[in-house]
Amino acid sequence: MVISGKDLTDESGAFTASLLYLTKNNHMRFGLLLLLCCISQCLPAQTKVRINHTAIYVTNLKASVDFYKEVIGLDTIPEPFHDGKHAWFDTGNQTALHIIAGAPSKRDYYKNQHTCFSVPDLAAFIKKLYQLTINFEDVDGNKGKFTTRKDGVHQVWLQDPDGYWVEVNDAR
Repeated sequence: MVISGKDLTDESGAFTASLLYLTKNNHMRFGLLLLLCCISQCLPAQTKVRINHTAIYVTNLKASVDFYKEVIGLDTIPEPFHDGKHAWFDTGNQTALHIIAGAPSKRDYYKNQHTCFSVPDLAAFIKKLYQLTINFEDVDGNKGKFTTRKDGVHQVWLQDPDGYWVEVNDAR
């Protein structure tokens, strides 16, 4: 049996081939070839640069892991190095937060250099902060207050154990 490339091409021309000769012994090879071609056509090609992860350098890995897990609510993901100096958290959309132990001391950071997380219910998040006695403030530094941006998004600002600024908002 002979199948031409034209017979295996959809209207967009996504799969083209010259002539494929099939015999009883070649059915398996053809099936695998066809499967691979179909898979390659279905997978989206990465055409733009995207963020993969951000990393922070911390003095106390356990304190940072506890903060991002218990306060912020992130889920851990497998840690590839297995050396006790790293932790990874899923931050959504195939991005991650990478925490690296070993910073010699805490530093001061600008609030404008921050990581932002969105939560479905900012009031519930603020209640959790009060329960955990975690300090927070609005964008201007008013303790225990939140900011309402011009677009209606509500936000609070807090610092992780190493002083990195974290914004939490209710943006959708």
